[in-house]
Order: sequence, then structure tokens, then C-alpha cells
Amino acid sequence: MAHPSQLGFQDAASPVMEELLHFHDHALMIVFLISTFVLYIITAMVTTNLTNSYLLDSQEIEIIWTLLPAIVLILIALPSLRILYLMDEINDPHLTIKTMGHQWYWSYEYTDYEELGFDSYMVPTQDLAPGQFRLLEADHRMVIPTESPIRVLVSADDVLHSWAVPSLGVKMDAVPGRLNQVAFIVPRSGIYYGQCSEICGANHSFMPIVVEAVPLEHFENWSSSMLEDA
Repeated sequence: MAHPSQLGFQDAASPVMEELLHFHDHALMIVFLISTFVLYIITAMVTTNLTNSYLLDSQEIEIIWTLLPAIVLILIALPSLRILYLMDEINDPHLTIKTMGHQWYWSYEYTDYEELGFDSYMVPTQDLAPGQFRLLEADHRMVIPTESPIRVLVSADDVLHSWAVPSLGVKMDAVPGRLNQVAFIVPRSGIYYGQCSEICGANHSFMPIVVEAVPLEHFENWSSSMLEDA
């Protein structure tokens, strides 16, 4: 959950998001080192009148400043490609949920059950209970079991939307007529908030996403009660 004046990412709530945070720190340190080195070179050139003729015409120096950027790019590209393939990895999901974006709410359908589906609308400010977050709370949460691979099929009914939960490292465009998929695992119980991340009209900012991760036993009780109500 983000908080005021936060400069960094939200705390990771999935293995993929942990990998993304590590890659961010790795890339940021490389950027800091390059920036410091360039600043030192600029300062040295501005503050000294001495000239080294060996540096002005040296094949060895040209080889070094050609190889160094290539090595830096490799150090950034390899971890990036590894995470990219990890995010696309979907092996035997335990639960599949189809998410449809509408103007301006989300609908969820648990495809492993016959009649388990619902619409999720934002809770108006005047109806919020104490402790609930304005513009982030939904009347129906997407409930999932912990420690289970979850596959979410994302599409839209009208215009472009985007299903995004930052703490889970999940962001997938919802395109009308197209079915995209994203997978994640939540290792611990909790409530994770997100919002539509694609400008989709007048009420774009009123499409919250609430994912509630609970133990498998609690999820089974919840699904049974939802099926009974249906």
C-alpha cells in the first residue's frame, strides 16, 4: 500500500515483484556509477589546463570506451531478460480468473466454478467504513488462495483498460476482443490494492482493484458461500 511522500516502490507481495525490485536497485547502482564517473571527467576537464597527448590519440583508450558500454549493457540486459521470461512463465495454475473491464467497473469470473462471478464497483466516499481507503475500496474483492499459482485472463468489454496491482508486480492491458493473461503467486495473506492504469474515460480514476489473499481453507469457505448465494 502506497503512503504519502513515498519515493520508492510498494513493498513486494509476490516473488516476481521481489525480482523487479532487485533489478531496479541493480540498474540504479549502475546509473549512479556512470553518472559519478562522467561528472568526474567533466570536472577534471574543466578545472585543469594540462593535456595528455597519449589520451588524445590512443587505440587502447578507444577499445576501452567501446568495450565498457557493451559490458554495462550486458550486465543490464541479462537480468532483465531473466525477469521477462519469469513473468511469462505460467505452469499449471491452480486457479483461473477471467477479468473484464467495463466503463467503469471490473467483473470477475472464476472459470473453475460453474456459476461464480460478480461485478466489482468502487465504494462511494460517503459509504466507506472506518479504515477503508477512499478511491481504492471495492464492494466485492477478488479473493484468491495464498501459495497457489493464479492465472488472470484480462479483457475489456468497451474501451481499453489496464488491470494493475503494483505490490504484486502485475500490470496487463485489457483490450476489447483480445484475451491477455498474467500469472502470479501470493505467498502470504493480505489485501492488495490497484487501479485501472489506462485512461478509459471520465471515470477512469474510479475503477479500483482489490485482491484479497487468504489461506486455502478460507478460500474454499468463501467460494462455497458465494455459490450458495448465487
